[in-house]
Amino acid sequence: MIVPSPFADLLSQMDARAATVTVLGSDTRYWEYGDPESPTTVVLVHGFRGDHHGLEAVVAQLNGLRIVSPDLPGFGESSAFAALPHTIESYAAWLAEFLRVLAVPGRLVVLGHSFGSIVVAAAAAAPAGLPAQDLVLVNPIAAPALSGPRGILTRLAVFYYWLAAKLPERLGFGLLRNRVIVRVMSITMAKTRNRQRRRWIHNQHDRYFSAFADRTVVLEAFRASVSHDVSEYASAIPTRTLLIAADKDDITPVAAQERLVTQFADAQLEVLPGVGHLIHYEVPEAAARALRRFLAVTPA
Repeated sequence: MIVPSPFADLLSQMDARAATVTVLGSDTRYWEYGDPESPTTVVLVHGFRGDHHGLEAVVAQLNGLRIVSPDLPGFGESSAFAALPHTIESYAAWLAEFLRVLAVPGRLVVLGHSFGSIVVAAAAAAPAGLPAQDLVLVNPIAAPALSGPRGILTRLAVFYYWLAAKLPERLGFGLLRNRVIVRVMSITMAKTRNRQRRRWIHNQHDRYFSAFADRTVVLEAFRASVSHDVSEYASAIPTRTLLIAADKDDITPVAAQERLVTQFADAQLEVLPGVGHLIHYEVPEAAARALRRFLAVTPA
């Protein structure tokens, strides 16, 4: 069953175009939306186990800009790395190379959500950096996941992925794609009281949360997601940065976001009320407004 997106009409105006490019051994599939002649390009990096669909509700609010949204290697329609482990270091190198191949003219903005925030931060902090004028981190992982306000859930997730790794291949793969577990995760993270919006969010997770290449990819990426956070890289990032956080985020509390913003050379924090770790689904309009306000200021 497909639950229609509440943003389908807006998204239909964005004129999506798909393409594939080989980056570090991965056939990376990406989508372009919006105005190809826009002087500003926003490149999106989605979260763990998701793909480009997860950020389309935000894309739908950004008409007039050029948006580029790839599937991370090993997820969605992008193939896994051929000879690299699926670590933060590999994903950061992939992002830097993807942007080099993309060769964006004009102003480049790189946005990462959740796991994508770690990837973007690691790439921006690397010696070569990123050719971006602005960074935007949505639901940034500001501190180790196990120290979050609901660290017990992260520990249960660690056990879940550990068990999936220990089981025989077929059983382990089946456990990772178990629809009941995916639904429990979705129910836990969704904070909105809008029944139709919750129904759509759960359907999105049902359709796209298990679109990964194989068990190895998702296990390696999970280990990467709980072993690193943005605070490791913040002090080495010179790029102007916007943090869009949520006051009910089960993974990172607001206090950690307030500490994180002080570690950047040039950053600001916007906290959205009444929402958790699914800003991109629950309040994409608010996220897009924050992004547009940020972009309205020309970087030095």
